[in-house]
Order: sequence, then C-alpha cells, then structure tokens
Amino acid sequence: PLIQLLFLFPWLGSRLLRCWSHALYTYSQGKPFGHRGELGQAKRIVVKLGSAVVTRGDECGLALGRLASIVEQVAVLQNQGREMMIVTSGAVAFGKQRLRHEILLSQSVRQALHSGQNTLKDMSVPVLEARACAAAGQSGLMALYEAMFSQYSTCTAQILVTNLDFHDEQKRRNLNSTLQELLRMNIVPIINTNDAVVPPPEPNSDLQGVNVISIKDNDSLAARLAVEMRADLLIALSDVEGLYDSPPGTDDAKLIDTFYPGDQQSITFGTKSRVGIGGMEAKVKAALWALQGGTSVVIANGTNPKVTGHVITDIVDGKKVGTFFSEVKPAGPTVEQQAEMARNGGRSLAGLLSEQRGEIIYLLADLLTERKDEILAANKKDMDLAISTGCLSQALLKRLSLSPAKLNSLTIGLRQISVASQGSVGRVVRHTRVASGLELEQITMPIGVLLVIFESRPDCLLQVSALAIASGNGLLLKGGKEAVNTNTILHQLTQEALSVHGVRDAVQLVSTCEGVQDLCRLDKMIDLIIPRGSSQLVRDIQRATQGIPVLGHSEGICHIYVDAQASIDKVVKIVRDSKCDYPAACNAMETLLVHKDLLRSPLFDQIVDMLRVEGVKVHAGPRFASYLTFSPSEAKSLCTEYSDLQCCIEVVDGLQGAVEHIHKFGSSHTDVIVTEDKETAEQFLQQVDSACVFWNASSRFADGYRFGLGAEVGISTARIHARGPVGLEGLLTTKWVLRGNGHSVRDFSEQGGMEYLHEIIPIQQPLPEQRSTN
Repeated sequence: PLIQLLFLFPWLGSRLLRCWSHALYTYSQGKPFGHRGELGQAKRIVVKLGSAVVTRGDECGLALGRLASIVEQVAVLQNQGREMMIVTSGAVAFGKQRLRHEILLSQSVRQALHSGQNTLKDMSVPVLEARACAAAGQSGLMALYEAMFSQYSTCTAQILVTNLDFHDEQKRRNLNSTLQELLRMNIVPIINTNDAVVPPPEPNSDLQGVNVISIKDNDSLAARLAVEMRADLLIALSDVEGLYDSPPGTDDAKLIDTFYPGDQQSITFGTKSRVGIGGMEAKVKAALWALQGGTSVVIANGTNPKVTGHVITDIVDGKKVGTFFSEVKPAGPTVEQQAEMARNGGRSLAGLLSEQRGEIIYLLADLLTERKDEILAANKKDMDLAISTGCLSQALLKRLSLSPAKLNSLTIGLRQISVASQGSVGRVVRHTRVASGLELEQITMPIGVLLVIFESRPDCLLQVSALAIASGNGLLLKGGKEAVNTNTILHQLTQEALSVHGVRDAVQLVSTCEGVQDLCRLDKMIDLIIPRGSSQLVRDIQRATQGIPVLGHSEGICHIYVDAQASIDKVVKIVRDSKCDYPAACNAMETLLVHKDLLRSPLFDQIVDMLRVEGVKVHAGPRFASYLTFSPSEAKSLCTEYSDLQCCIEVVDGLQGAVEHIHKFGSSHTDVIVTEDKETAEQFLQQVDSACVFWNASSRFADGYRFGLGAEVGISTARIHARGPVGLEGLLTTKWVLRGNGHSVRDFSEQGGMEYLHEIIPIQQPLPEQRSTN
C-alpha cells in the first residue's frame, strides 16, 4: 500500500524522505568536513548573500539577474532533499531605491506647484538614513524572494533578528524552534538583521568563543545562525573570489584554496567591499567561529557573471571555488605547491647535461630490477583489493597487473629512452645567417610542466616519468586509487633516481583528494595535459580543461580493410591479432571493412569462423546486413569503440569506398590495409589521414615501445607536431636565439643600407655519447 501511495502521489515520497532525514539530522552533530570532496554530503546549508552580491553597482536597487540565478541554485538543492537557509542583505538598497523615487516625485510635484512648470531642475536628494531605508525596503525584498522562489514551487518565510534573539535564552529557543519547524515543512527561511531597529555595532572581542558572538553584520549573523542550527555548510558570497595571501589586485596576490585556523597571522587583509559593513577580516573571523562550532565554511564570489549561475552548486559538488575553511591540514603539500615544485624541479632538470638526465633514467631502470620483489608485492595488494571488491573489469585488471615479464620490458624501454635522451634538450634544429653578423638558431626546449592522468596502469607512471626526465619537463602524475600501492613505490623509486643529481622534486605524484576537474583548472601552472585511459576520461578532461592544451585521442576506432587481393593467411592472422590480442587497447580493431567481391569467398568464411572461435561478437553494418538473409545484430553506430571482444563488419566497393568510410566514421587513430597489390596499398597509405596507417600488419603495432621510442606518453590524433605514439620528441618545443652586434630593424630599411641574407647554415653538433645497454 505504501508503494502504491508513493506511485500515485510522488510528492508524498519527497515529504517522507524529508521528514526521515530531518529526524536523523536532529540526532547528529558531526565535525566540519575536512576536504572539499565531502561537501556533497552537506544536508543543512546556510547561504549568506553579501550586500555587494544582491545590490546593483549604483547601490540603489537589487541586481535582479544575480539574485535570480542564486535563487535557482538554492531551489535546486532544496528539491534534492537538502535544508536550505538564506541570510540576505539588500533591504537598505531596496529601500533607498524606493525612498529616492518617492522624494524625487514629491519634490517634482512641489516645484511644479510653486513654479507652474513640471521641471526637475536643481532638485537634490538628501542623505537617506539606513534604518529608514531598511524599513522601507524589507517588505519589497521579501516579496521579490517569494516571487522568485514560487517559480520553483518553493515556499519561503521571513525571519528578522537582532542580537537579543540570540543572547536571550528564551528568544533563542523560540527562534530555533521556528526555524526547525520551517525546515521540517520544506520551507526556505529568509533571514536578515532587523536593520530598522538594529543598535550600533559592538566590538570584536566576543568573537573568541563558541558560545557568544555579536550580530554586527550578516557575516556574524550567518555564522551564529549556522552554529545555532547545526548547519553542515555555510556558503558566504561576496564580491571577491575568496581569501588571498595579500590584498586582491596586487601583482603577487594568490587565491588561498584552503584556509586553516592559525593561518590568519600570515596574511594581510584588504579594504571592505564597496557596500556593506563587514570587510574580509570580519568574514574570516566569522568563518573561523563557525568552523569552531562544527560548520564547514566556503567564502566565494557571488558577483562574477561567468560563475554566478553555478557557484553554489559547484561548491556543494566539491569543486575548487573560493576559499574552503578546514581544520584538517594535509600531511603533504597541496597540489598547487606540487605544481610549483614540479616547475622549479623541471627547470633544474632541463639545466642538467643530457648525459646526467640519461644517468637518472638508467638508474631508474636498474632500480626496477633491484626492487622487483618490493614492486610486485605492492602490486599484489592492489590486485587483491580490486578482485575482492569487484570494482574493475577483466580488461582493467589486466592493465593493473604487473609481472616480472612486464617489468623486464619496462626496464628495456627505459634504457632505450636513456640513450635517446642524449642531446635532446638544447639541440639546434635550425641555424640561419639572417644578415652579416646576425645569426639565428632554433633550439629544442622542454614544454614546461606536464600533467598526466592515468587509470589502472602503473607501468604508465614509469614510462611517462622517464620521458619527462629525458625531455627536461616537470611532471605531475595523477593515478587511479586502484593502483595506489604500486604507484607509491614506483614514484619513490623515481624520486630516488632523480636525487642523484638533486632534482627530486621534478616528478610529483598527486595523492590529495583533488578531482580531475580541479587539476584541469591549474592553467597558470600546467602547460600540457596528457590523459591515459578510457575514451570517456579523455573526453571529460577535454571538456574540463580551461586553456590548457590536451594531448590525446578521445576514441580509438581502428579499421582493417581487407582488399580483394588479400592473402588468406595474412588476413586471418592480422585480424585475430588486431581484435583479440588485447581488445581493450585503443589500437585494437573495431571495424572490419571487406571488399564486396570477398563476401561469399573461402577467405571471408575463414575470417568469420576465426572470430566465432575467438568468441568475438559480430555486429553488421547496414550494407553488410542487406546482403544476408540471417545476419548478426545490426550495429547501432559505425563510430563505436567496443573495447571488448566485439567488432563491426561492413562491406565496401573497393579502395575508395574504404578510404571514404574511414574518413567518415574513424577517429584518425590507426587504420590498416591487407592486400598483395602494392599499388593499392600505397594509395591507401597516402590517402588515409590517420596518425598511423599500416600495410599488412596488425593495428596493435601502434605503440611507442614497438616503434622504438622506448615508451610513449600517449597517442595523439590531433593534427599538431606530435601525432601517433608520442615519445621524447613530442615533449619538446623550441625557442629562437638571435645573436647580433648592435643590430636594429632600422638598419634594414631603405635608408639603413643592410640587407637580409637568410642563409641556412649546416648544423654541426657533436654526436651524443652512446651508453652501452648491456
């Protein structure tokens, strides 16, 4: 019967859920959240709207657009089952607008009566007293809130308070009881100080304890209310991004992401906002008071038009917005500090001789062999946990697993990178004599700081670290939690190798709670993001990044085209390897294109039989399905990356049909032709515009190690300098060095007498010292 009632009356379920959660809440009073990622658990939330947030720039009237977006966010969270309260300013501004209008209207009438003309000349508005403005504006402000919230079927209630309502025990209990009842009935209380009768502000001396706090402004009111109502979270919105380590606007001012009690001695407070009576110092004191009372606090900007529409929901989602107040200091550095360490360490790394960078990588390879048992033991912990929890698919378990054979391959790859690193940074790639006595060089340089985000592949940590070291780049690594033990030991070994030449900080492993989206916002610290994982991970990063280039591919839709002149033995071998060797890899075949003349041939029958034996589920393309009376399930899309023992088969008329299909439905990753006709093969290799194009070879060869790069940071399908498997060269950029002798551009004008030569000078560089890999 209860289920039937909930089905017939959905609102009843919402009400029952709210009553149940409210009952649970009355028995709980936890500590404030220690990390932003926990803010999504906040059940009871106070949103404080500062005067600068709700008022217009002229301070007469309300910023209706901002207010509407804030109301929408509060209503969304309320409808999720949270208990929302708003502490608002704005009555004085609204009242000032009304009183100014009334005074001007009154003056114009009197002047018209005296002069016989309706003119506003020489009219002035007297200074308006704040209490009168508040009295005139409070009802209009509340009416506006009611109208806005009614659009979301949300009811509101007005509460006006003064200091006495908190300091008188009976009044305090009455206020608490009223608010509890409103929240129980799914009503949003709108709270404000009763500015029409408010006394002069009191000194700050009472901010030291939990039991007493004066209501001098809406910051202290919001803090007192949050503690009184046992709120989980207080969001204080003002006209600044948050708390800075020096006054905002100064050149070296940096936004403080997380603020801890005791840190206030190390910062300098700026001036108050353009309106309101509480400056940042008052906000911080109120925030720390609330934190001490058990409520988490975030101070953020509620006036920025780019973020106003989602600032509150972003905070609740745990995103890095504003300044978060926490009592839990992290054991290690913040991710911002790690990025700075990586940049400084990377610059020191780039300043080493290429032989020294090679020594670091070679030592890391040796450490893999020496500490093999320790590495495998850590990996076993990760594997055992993943298997017991069932959190990973078989494909991801295979990626997570390390073996002696894998470590041996990694060691060989690292030694290859060690050799290749010789002469990589600072290499002259172009030398030009611009004019007499004026020479120009183009020199290879590191990119800067790389952020590599990878899933379930601890071997990726070593490969990327070696390539970053070889190219002189600082590196931030963000691995999945499923490989935490393996990643930790491998990073320790990497830093041990780096310490040989004093550049330990160049490679940093991010182990804090920052999500991918938070890392993608560090555009001033990170120069390139390289995602290593699922196509969904790559797409998420590409969407989340803010101005940071992303090197990678969103999908690996790889094709094999079987030409009419293909060899049966080669086709079966190549298709089996491309699809079945490692179906979860991005270079695995996803679509098999077959020449129409092969449909009823022994070659086609052998392909189908092999796929059936290997357990590959076949999906038919629309043209292939039209040829068959009984066909496999038709493919939902020809742009599918199955990443499993599944593939699509489609029929094409010939070479041009295959090329057109690949360009229309492919992802520019890796595409293969199988044929004995050399001319046809060469046309395919020239016409297909993919990062990797093969003739009579498995698509699984698209890999940095197999290409002799030692390793890869990823595979790029972008049309930039780094395409396909990206190794050492792909992590280098260039700078231009010009050497002159007092030259000026004026020298080359018609009156200057000098001419440009632009002569290419042969590059003469010593061969890099080769290190034996025996």
